[in-house]
Amino acid sequence: MRNKKIRSLPSPLYAILDPSQTEGRPCSSVLQELLNAGARIIQLRAKEMAAREFLDLAREARTLSRARGCLFIVNDRADIALAAEADGVHLGQEDLPLYVARRLLGTDKIIGISTHDLEQAREAEQGGADYIGFGPIFGTATKDTGYSARGLTMLKEIRQAVKIPIVAIGGINENNVAQVWQAGADSAAIISDLMRAGDVTEKVKRILALRQTL
Repeated sequence: MRNKKIRSLPSPLYAILDPSQTEGRPCSSVLQELLNAGARIIQLRAKEMAAREFLDLAREARTLSRARGCLFIVNDRADIALAAEADGVHLGQEDLPLYVARRLLGTDKIIGISTHDLEQAREAEQGGADYIGFGPIFGTATKDTGYSARGLTMLKEIRQAVKIPIVAIGGINENNVAQVWQAGADSAAIISDLMRAGDVTEKVKRILALRQTL
């Protein structure tokens, strides 16, 4: 049963840094662009990278993000999150169980859980997750979740069902992100629209500015 204080997320944008989508640009350069633009939550997602390379990149990202006061989350790998001194880890339904990750990382680290329906969302909250990822909202080509698009109506239902922060994910971009926030998401995870932007800094600034208009 959940009994700890609910943590808020520091930004309406949950930027995901994925080396496989930077189109040849060095990850450190893209990371600097994200930070320079004001990104305050960054997740490192490196599913195709060997563990040693992943750890080296995570350590570099930790150093750069810490200097900017940016929350740094590692995708999937609790061991790399721990070794890199990340702020936390984000786990999918098929990854390490939440209670095991909590035992490894301790109570101070942030643990987010990917969810795709009401039952999973409630289970994550009751299990002590600090936030849930929910989606795919609009569908996505970035990751094969095995789930159809959940849509804004279901996002609103999840918002009514859980108290912890919700990070919406899946097909979200500059053109539809406002709909996601209006439906109840605390933050919006964006991968492709950021990684493939000609000017990452300006893209992030425009997205953050949109939040100010709501």
